[in-house]
Amino acid sequence: MEIAQAFETSFGTKPEVIAQAPGRVNLIGEHIDYSQGLVLPFAIDAVTKSAIRKRDDDQIRIVSAQRPEEMIHSSILELQQKGGTGWSRYVLGVIWALEIKKGLDLYVDGRVPLGAGLSSSAALECSVATGLNHLFQLGKSSTELAQLTQRAENQYVVVPCGIMDQSVSLMAKNGYALLLDCRDLSTQHVPVDFAEAGLRLLIVDTRAHHALIDGGYAERRASCESAAAKLGVASMRELEMQQLERDHDKLTSVEFQRARHAVSEIARVLKAVERLRAKQFLEFGELLNQSHISLRDDYTVSCPELDLVVDTANANGALGARMVGGGFGGSAIALIKDEDAGKISLAIEKAFADAGYQAPRFFDSLPSDGAKVIS
Repeated sequence: MEIAQAFETSFGTKPEVIAQAPGRVNLIGEHIDYSQGLVLPFAIDAVTKSAIRKRDDDQIRIVSAQRPEEMIHSSILELQQKGGTGWSRYVLGVIWALEIKKGLDLYVDGRVPLGAGLSSSAALECSVATGLNHLFQLGKSSTELAQLTQRAENQYVVVPCGIMDQSVSLMAKNGYALLLDCRDLSTQHVPVDFAEAGLRLLIVDTRAHHALIDGGYAERRASCESAAAKLGVASMRELEMQQLERDHDKLTSVEFQRARHAVSEIARVLKAVERLRAKQFLEFGELLNQSHISLRDDYTVSCPELDLVVDTANANGALGARMVGGGFGGSAIALIKDEDAGKISLAIEKAFADAGYQAPRFFDSLPSDGAKVIS
């Protein structure tokens, strides 16, 4: 196995466990996981793999296939001080959250596109967590691992993410989207039958790469929490649109907009599940459009490149389209007919060239399995 050989080249010995975890695309339910909402992602077939071996001391060494010349050095003692820089903090944070007390050698190979809104960070976290859970026989459930990897990102990396990305990376099922209730972490698998209807989900990486650590994400989460406190509810999940509109004068204009997105998006997720189960794909596509408008206008997390993808796809026959992920760049999705794939991709490429943007990347994926030990 390629990663096993790379591990041996880096560390001079063989790994004890190799695990993998996928990235994800969220069909609908954006920026509501931290408001205890409902989300509907599925795992893509792009994965991150982690090869791991215990050490006899307290030292931690990490190598990435994407930067093979660089070896990150840390220790169990440094974990207590939440040390580390850059991408390695995602790995170190998981080791910290799982309370591992033994030194480790880790080799990671991330094949989920970085900065594309497809959750490369959760794929990294969950591949490491799955490997450590197996290696140390921790007996953690998928739900527990999701909570621990979220804790790693929230408290060690200091990115206030919700739990959606980690949950779907760990719990996804081939052929299904995962309906995740972010209030109680209950899940349902919802069949996704686009191919049977002659449709596909086109994923367009705008290559306008975002960075959630810059504060934009945190500001929006804080606005929702502030609105909830002023309206006397625990989260946006408990808020009805009628109450929000009635009490809008209790909120700032920005808080009202952020809350309006969250409340309406939660309702759209429930409608989307109904449409998918009934195979009403035209109506599902319209929900994608509504979601993008809300993210663009009320949550203001879109950008010109994302808007251009959505507008161009819809103008060329897409059933619906929207930005996905944290926003400020990254990827958009479009539900399209198989026969329109070439036409829509070419139209988007031309629109980007005409606007002077870097050429986008295109790919699609069927719903895939979640994290697993592979060796």
